[in-house]
Amino acid sequence: MTISEAKHIVWDFEDIADPTEDDIFMYTESLNFLINETHDPGYMMQLGGFYYGGKMFDLAEKYYLLADEYDCEEAAACLGYIYYYGRTGAPDYEKAFNCFVKSAKLGNLQSFYKVADMYKNGYYVQKDYDKYVSMVEQLWSMIGGDNSEQYLVPEAGTRLASIRGKQGRTEDAIRLYKKARKALEYRLKRDRFFGNFTIMKLLIEDYYRYTEPDMTKIGFYDMYYLLKEPSKWEFKYLGKVHTIESSINDGMTVVCFDGKWFRNIDDFMMKASIRDAQLVQIVTNLKDFRKAE
Repeated sequence: MTISEAKHIVWDFEDIADPTEDDIFMYTESLNFLINETHDPGYMMQLGGFYYGGKMFDLAEKYYLLADEYDCEEAAACLGYIYYYGRTGAPDYEKAFNCFVKSAKLGNLQSFYKVADMYKNGYYVQKDYDKYVSMVEQLWSMIGGDNSEQYLVPEAGTRLASIRGKQGRTEDAIRLYKKARKALEYRLKRDRFFGNFTIMKLLIEDYYRYTEPDMTKIGFYDMYYLLKEPSKWEFKYLGKVHTIESSINDGMTVVCFDGKWFRNIDDFMMKASIRDAQLVQIVTNLKDFRKAE
C-alpha cells in the first residue's frame, strides 16, 4: 500500500452509506498505515473519532492519546469527554478537567464550556455557579451571540437558555431554545452521532418546562416529549401518512412506527426510517404532525 492508495481508501469510505466489514477493515488499516507513515495527528483523530462513534472507547482513547502528544487541541477535548463520562471505566474528573483546560487554552471552545460545566457541577473543582454563568455568557459572546450561525450554537444556546429560565427571563429562554434547536436539526441531518441526539433530547425536555406544545407547529423532535405518555401521532411524507404510537410495556415506553417496534423513544429517534432514509435525514420533509384519532 502507498500513501496515495491509503488516502483514496479513506476518502472513498466517507461516501459508503452502509460499509461492510471488509470496507471497515480497509478503512482502519489505511488510517493506521497513514499514521505510521506520516505521524499526522489528523489521521489519529480521524481513527479515534471512528472508534468513538462506534462506542469502542478503549481504541478511541489510544488514538486520541497519540494525537495529544502533538498538542492537538481537539485530542485533549476528546480525552476530556472520555474521562468525564467514564467511557473506559469510572469517571475521572481530575483527568477530565486537566484535559479540558489544556484544550481550552489551545483555543477549543467546546472544552471551554465543559470547564464551565465542571464549575457548575463541582466536579474536581469547587462548585461555582456564578463562574459557570460568567463563562457561558462569555462563550455566547465569543461565538457571535444571537446573530451566530457558529457550530456551537446548540451547546452554548441551551446552556444560556437554561440560565435565562432560572433568571425568570422566560421569553429569552424560549427564543434561545428555538435557535439552538434549529441549528441542531441541521447538524443531525449530516451527523447522526449519538451525542447529538442526547443534546436534542435534553433541549426538548428543557424547552417544555417553559411552554406548552403548540399543536399547529409540532415537529419530529417534539416526539421526545410527546411520546413519553402513551399516544398516537401521524405525519405526512411525500403525501403518504405515517403513524407513530407509544405504549407502556413492562414499565418501559416502547414505540411502534409503521408497524415496526423500537425498544424506547431514543431507539426510535435514532433508527426509524422510511425506505432507506432515516427520519432525521428527511426531517424537513416530514409534514402535518397531528395527534391521531
